[in-house]
Amino acid sequence: MTYELYYWTGIQGRGEYARLALEAAGAPYRDVARKEGDHVIAEVGRTLATPSFAPPFLKDGSLVVGQVAVILLYLGDRLDLAPKDERLRLWTHQIQLTIADFVLEGHDVHHPIGAGRYYEEQKPESLRRAEEFRKERVPKFLDWFETILARNPEGPAHLVGNHLTYADLSLFQAMSGLTYAFPNLMKRLGPKYGKIDAVCKRVEKLPRIAAYLASDRRLAPNESDLFRHYPELDP
Repeated sequence: MTYELYYWTGIQGRGEYARLALEAAGAPYRDVARKEGDHVIAEVGRTLATPSFAPPFLKDGSLVVGQVAVILLYLGDRLDLAPKDERLRLWTHQIQLTIADFVLEGHDVHHPIGAGRYYEEQKPESLRRAEEFRKERVPKFLDWFETILARNPEGPAHLVGNHLTYADLSLFQAMSGLTYAFPNLMKRLGPKYGKIDAVCKRVEKLPRIAAYLASDRRLAPNESDLFRHYPELDP
């Protein structure tokens, strides 16, 4: 059966975390809004008994799953992207939820007052938020990911166990966004996090992921996305 993914067109956004899992597994899926337009998201949403608060959401036959971490929890079991052991399965989910926190903080750098206001309406607050994000929050998150890799009993090739999981894919995506938005910061910090860098390079070279990244299905980052590059926020 072909999965149906519903997410906004024009950006990678939160939908990209689900896309990477589907692409890595070679799973058949339709990126519905990209084929039919953003209007289909609201149209389908009005018919659902369990509507998602916001996209992305995934349809698998009659089953509908929303929220990135839950979508990946569901796909992980079915696409062999999660451990079979319950403890490690929950640990992978915990890591994914922390990645979601990290991504949200990255987004809120340029929207510290509210998502409904343009960046230009909140630049002074963004400058203050970006300073804390660069100096305090990014190192704290990256230290944690690096520690997880160092403490993995199976070695630092993966966040969990000795097998690719959706958490590895999501770490790659989060780091891609961070590097796009804060290239100067990452030039300074990057060398400190060799284990994270190795995981990201390993993901990037996976045959299916490499093919996806080289395709027109992989949209370029832009200033409508979760991570945005504003030079004044990355001195």
